[in-house]
Amino acid sequence: MGGVSRRDSSYWIDPALLPAFAAAGTDAHRVYTGADAWIERFGADLLLSYKGPRARDAALGELPAWARGAPLAYRRVFGKFIPVKNEERVAPELIEGDASLPPTTIVRENGMRFGIDFAAGYSAGLFIDQRANRAFVRRTAPKRLLNTFAYTCSFTVAAALAGAATTSIDLSKRSLDRGRENLALNDVDAPPGTHRFYHDDVLDVLPRLARRGETFDAIALDPPTFSRGNKGRPWQVERDLGKLLVAALSVAAPGAKVLVSTNCARLDRRGVESAARDALDRAGRSAAFHQEPPLPDVPAGAAARTLWLLLKG
Repeated sequence: MGGVSRRDSSYWIDPALLPAFAAAGTDAHRVYTGADAWIERFGADLLLSYKGPRARDAALGELPAWARGAPLAYRRVFGKFIPVKNEERVAPELIEGDASLPPTTIVRENGMRFGIDFAAGYSAGLFIDQRANRAFVRRTAPKRLLNTFAYTCSFTVAAALAGAATTSIDLSKRSLDRGRENLALNDVDAPPGTHRFYHDDVLDVLPRLARRGETFDAIALDPPTFSRGNKGRPWQVERDLGKLLVAALSVAAPGAKVLVSTNCARLDRRGVESAARDALDRAGRSAAFHQEPPLPDVPAGAAARTLWLLLKG
């Protein structure tokens, strides 16, 4: 079964993927990828991300014909402009569809459920290109997961459904609240204290966990490219990824699996591997590298660069 089909310089997914997604309990996936625009499906809604009006209009122009042929029914299209500067980011706006409907929906991914809110901020609530990594977490069933830069806690949900105790850290209290809601959506019922949430800076929490002697057998590191932490401390992934990795390795149990992921355009797979090797050397640890197969709906180069460190004893 094919993955993506080419039409000039743009890619629409092979319609044959849609029944497979439905059978897997997935209605959140990429639909279209172009040089300066892409479309993602979130249940009955579509999100069109674009870098300029020409790319937006080209994708919108091709969408109805592709959707009829797929077939794929949708009720709304939201548009999200991708600015050059992070500070210019704004929430998506409704392009097509009923404006009286709430800007929220619930989507499924491999049977898991996640809340989506197009009005909550720049990101709607689920990063589709991490689907294979969430499946890896659930499949490998860790006992204790540490989810850093947790956002709405999708990795937490995947681990919790596999029976793990989880610790989620994020600077945004609202994101962590949405994470709690995602656990509830999936009927996760656990004793008090099984799932902990830290509204704090990851680089401040990791040393505290290490001092308490806590360890985790799965750790998710998916930091932003740029941000500011506690007391306005600047974060820049190219400069600080190694420091983050060393701190994370201090709480990694023997045999732990550590995900390293970045959307930074200036960090390719080779750069991520180099940072990982350097951090492993500094921490006195060793690991094999693992990468999940590419997603059939996301062309090569259009997803985050991700790498799993499979730590040795």
